[in-house]
Amino acid sequence: MIPSSWEPYYRDDDGELVGYLSAEPAGLVPRTLLGTPLDEPLERLGAEQVLEGAGLSYLADPWVLTLDDGSQRRVVLVEVDAERAVVAGADFAQVVGAPRDVGDQVEVPLPTDRLRRA
Repeated sequence: MIPSSWEPYYRDDDGELVGYLSAEPAGLVPRTLLGTPLDEPLERLGAEQVLEGAGLSYLADPWVLTLDDGSQRRVVLVEVDAERAVVAGADFAQVVGAPRDVGDQVEVPLPTDRLRRA
């Protein structure tokens, strides 16, 4: 589950949740909805600008999932909430996200360091 100490960040223009700000000794780290950092610790304005700039576009990107055995698999995000991300093999994706009935799906508890952009 995303830590309650992380501050949700809502996009200015439409109020959509686009990520989180986590407090570190050196500043605020802008994080995706998956909990992955988008940048180094920054002052508030800089961290907010990073989240505004990223928006939700990263959700459509292919990702690499590190499996329990250490191997890696290219995946797409099917669903994301504060507790988990559901991913499916990117080899089945013809559009953004895989249909729920195609390919193996894996639930990844959030936040995670098992997912990174491809």
